[in-house]
Amino acid sequence: MTSTTGTTARNLLTDNPELYEARFPDPDRRAGRWAEDCLRRHGAGPRVLDAGCGTGRDAAHLHGAGRRVTGTDLSEEMLGYARTHHPGPVYVRADLRRFELGRDAFDAVVCLDSALLYCHTNDQLVGFLSSCRRALVPGGLLVAEMRNGAYFLGRTGLLDTPSVDRFTWQGTAYRSTTRLTVDRTAQLLRRTRTWSADDGSDAVEQRSAWRLLFPQELRYVLAAHGFEVLELHDGPGPRTEPAWHEGRLPGAATDADRLHLVARRATRR
Repeated sequence: MTSTTGTTARNLLTDNPELYEARFPDPDRRAGRWAEDCLRRHGAGPRVLDAGCGTGRDAAHLHGAGRRVTGTDLSEEMLGYARTHHPGPVYVRADLRRFELGRDAFDAVVCLDSALLYCHTNDQLVGFLSSCRRALVPGGLLVAEMRNGAYFLGRTGLLDTPSVDRFTWQGTAYRSTTRLTVDRTAQLLRRTRTWSADDGSDAVEQRSAWRLLFPQELRYVLAAHGFEVLELHDGPGPRTEPAWHEGRLPGAATDADRLHLVARRATRR
């Protein structure tokens, strides 16, 4: 594939933030609006950490809503893009699976678009929650949105047939073929995605995985690490169908493929 789009890099989308935003558009900033609605309804203070901020779209929306936002990501390409295209927040390179950004430094941690599910092991999940607990003031909020592991129970059809997506960016037509498999022992949804383009370049295969967290498992591990669950529901949310909009309260949808969480750091443990 052409060098201008960087498709020979480690990850086609995360190494090419403009391409990422073209592939996953959010022109209405629905994810950021949903997060801000959660923060406002539960009375969160102004200091917000967006863990796994990606291109910075949601962090910038929260900044525009009056929050003092720090965005973190592992990808230098994403962070550089965020600083240029979505200014306002402070952007810092950090691993959400274990980070040190100061004790009691934030009133809320936001973790959207299944970023939490890159905690593949129990130790990584505990590392994330322990880091959040240190970073949050007593009573601070954790707001997360992710795939719902329970949705995949019994749905073998999602695994039998590859999904194909097409889109065009800067005059180049891209095609992705995605195959999903479940590693039941590791509780991982493994994804193999093959990219091709009509510019004559070679196809690129990329592999990734998400932890399949189940709602009651998540509720248990949160309580074990000093969090009180305030909301845990299928939807509505920014990526459900029908999607969330202002005024739609949580818990109105069931059997959705997304999971939505609001938890409060306990004042005592």
